[in-house]
Amino acid sequence: MGFQKDMPLLPEKEAFADDWAETVNKVVPAVVVLQTTTCRAFDTELPSSGSATGFVVDKQRGIILTNRHVVNPGPVNAQAIFLSNEETPVRPIYRDPVHDFGFFSYDPDAIQFLNYEEIPLAPEAAFVGLEIRVIGNDSSEKVSILSGILARLDRNAPTYEKDGYNDFNTFYLQAASGTKPGSSGSPVIDKQGRAVALNAGSSASSSSAFYLPLERVVRALRLLQKFRDAHANKWETVSIPRGTLQVTFRHKGFDETRRLGLRSETEQMVRHASLLGETGMLVVDSVVPGGPAYGQLEPGDMLVSVDGELITQFLKLETLLDDNVDQKIGLQIERGGISLTVDLMVEDLHTITPNRFLEVSGAVIHPLSYQQARNFSIQCGLVYVAEPGYMLERSGVPRHAIIKKFSGVEISQLEELILVFSKLYRGARVPLEYVRHNDRHRAKSVIVYIDRHEWYDAPKIYTRDDSSGLWIARPAIQPKFLQLSSWSNDAEQRPKIQSFSLSGESTLAKHMHQSSKQELTNGVVRIEDRNGHISKEAHSGEEYNAKTKECQEQGHFSSKEIVAANCSSREIGEIKLEDPSTTEKTVLNGIEAATSTASFAESLIEPALVTLEVDVPPSCLLDGVKAVASSGTGVIVHHSQCMGLVAIDKNTVEISACDVMLSFAAFPIQIPGEVVFVHPVYNFALVGYDPSALGADGASMVHAAELLPEPALCRGDRVYLVGLSKNLRALSRKSTVTNPCLALYVHQVDRPRYGATNMEVIELDSGFGREFTGVLCDERGKVQAIWGSFSNQDYQFVRGIPIYMISQIVDSIICGGNGPSLLINGVKRGMPLIRTLEVSLCPMLLSEARNFGLSNDWIQTAKTLSFKE
Repeated sequence: MGFQKDMPLLPEKEAFADDWAETVNKVVPAVVVLQTTTCRAFDTELPSSGSATGFVVDKQRGIILTNRHVVNPGPVNAQAIFLSNEETPVRPIYRDPVHDFGFFSYDPDAIQFLNYEEIPLAPEAAFVGLEIRVIGNDSSEKVSILSGILARLDRNAPTYEKDGYNDFNTFYLQAASGTKPGSSGSPVIDKQGRAVALNAGSSASSSSAFYLPLERVVRALRLLQKFRDAHANKWETVSIPRGTLQVTFRHKGFDETRRLGLRSETEQMVRHASLLGETGMLVVDSVVPGGPAYGQLEPGDMLVSVDGELITQFLKLETLLDDNVDQKIGLQIERGGISLTVDLMVEDLHTITPNRFLEVSGAVIHPLSYQQARNFSIQCGLVYVAEPGYMLERSGVPRHAIIKKFSGVEISQLEELILVFSKLYRGARVPLEYVRHNDRHRAKSVIVYIDRHEWYDAPKIYTRDDSSGLWIARPAIQPKFLQLSSWSNDAEQRPKIQSFSLSGESTLAKHMHQSSKQELTNGVVRIEDRNGHISKEAHSGEEYNAKTKECQEQGHFSSKEIVAANCSSREIGEIKLEDPSTTEKTVLNGIEAATSTASFAESLIEPALVTLEVDVPPSCLLDGVKAVASSGTGVIVHHSQCMGLVAIDKNTVEISACDVMLSFAAFPIQIPGEVVFVHPVYNFALVGYDPSALGADGASMVHAAELLPEPALCRGDRVYLVGLSKNLRALSRKSTVTNPCLALYVHQVDRPRYGATNMEVIELDSGFGREFTGVLCDERGKVQAIWGSFSNQDYQFVRGIPIYMISQIVDSIICGGNGPSLLINGVKRGMPLIRTLEVSLCPMLLSEARNFGLSNDWIQTAKTLSFKE
């Protein structure tokens, strides 16, 4: 089959193509690709990057026209790429508060290898039936040319998002050109090469495209040019008068206005006095609370005239508003067949459009804009959370929240919020009350934890400077504020602001000690104290009355797994030890409930159990950390006047750069903790806390678990699995050890992250599911292992970690190891020095090992050791 030759164009098609060829060749060089990066969430926009289109409207002054949602109301970094592949930075000089257009400026001298001309704006040239071309970066293609015919000039502005940017109070043009993302800001041109409209959006379900008319664009451009010329060709902050009543109007046909109560004589008057072909009137669609028209106008009111001048078109109304900023105007309306006249003050639209924001712990907070106030039907200027960041998101405050109270103080302006912040200290915990944008009649309260580790920079106020295109930062509060709080000072001086914290250093560098100094040895893991002796014995007496704690996510139990949650009431001091052989067993829904012996074990171990809530700042996602928040159950392995230590699995506390909050089962209090030690190989970590933060009552009720590192568990031993439910109630069940030394092997994952290696763990015959963690203890509550969580890339499971692994580390910390020092509650302590081979071992059958060359003598030795176990 041969190639088919291209068919020649028909004469009429060839003439048609030639008609547009000259126009396209003239226009295309002035169309640029805009690559933008939005650096912060602000107003209706989120941090993002992408490409769009713009076109040169003033070559001499270097002005590019595009959409408002491209220029962006917040911080943006943008570059323009011309047809010659010359790239130049651009900076925003104006974005309209309402309509979807804005301007970038660039240096005309930077474009040296392209001959181009600016595209003139001709809004008056648009009419129904006009043949057009849309030239732009459609679907991220550098140059795309789409054709169409204008079908409508009076379409209501399209609605894109309920909680994002939407244009309003203007007509849009419509054509079936089928534009796609990337063509935003493209010129809609006629055969003469004039821009008759600005491409703004399109329908996802059809080929309809929506174009912004250019009348108000021309006005803004002329004011920019005039202002530039008046300031010696230097860009300064330009003030373009924009007025508003904080009212959204919709254009409705006379058929709808009649149903709203329009009198026939009013309709006749409007039809005769209006331009030929007028088909409707402007009707109030919504009124923003607290605005000039609030309480004066209502949805459904039909606008007849302004200051005696008949108004049926958006352009005429907007011209009157822009020309009468800060002045009163009289509106004649018709409401349900009754004619009314109201006098309203025209508000400056720029005063209700934010140009600054507060950034604190990753959160972006600023006054509520007119755009969002209209979307949410909430008063402008309230304190709006554009991005919750780490601090607020950790407390459950969502995006779009409106802050009503902070630390018991009513908040209505951003300055009031900053003033409250200036009185707080790092580590403080204060209440915050907010409303959601979609549930504004119901307030919600949370506790906010003021960042105590300085994961982020100090709070700053950023203010937009249109003369430079930059956002200028300045400190929001004086540096003397937001100091790290202490328990003793805060309890007396600031009773409303509770803060429990570890005294001492809390910088990230101080917590990254675990892997800073490692030494190789012939063994896999070895722990040494400061004297160089290997620690073989655990502490006794008081040192053991504060041991072992473990952490795992709570609140994921099924209804069947929680059946045995509250199996018995526990009153410590009145429970007597019973013979385990005579304990009564009950079974509920197939799950073994706790026996009286189990209840006794619960009562002994429960005061040592703690729930840990761990939050990792997004700025500290190190070492392949997979989650920013986790929770679990830990056990106190050491408790003295100067230091408390909690043991937890490393699946919950993955890295030391995190915030940890401890909730104690024995006493209703929540205090912060600090990660003291994270084992580089084994699946456990130690979290420290300040015992003085518990107070006298808490210190008397909380104690460390008694550890039992020897004798080691054997197959068939009966143990009690004890943990905490979500409401800090002990859960327990009696289980049997099925494998006391299972060689653990966690498969490698796609991305580098921690995986437990070279461990022998404990298996049980039954548990509370793969997400329940706690401790394994005997009938007297002595901890023999922690029941820890392990994870791979695709699944999570639980196994027992022998307590001797943890007790050796605890001994070394208490006695002082010969590793790097760490300041814990004001006392410098030497950390244990971990010696490890850079080797990951996995179990292998002896039959397979023989194939690798293992001798018969070693095989017999291995069999002998296996039989002994």
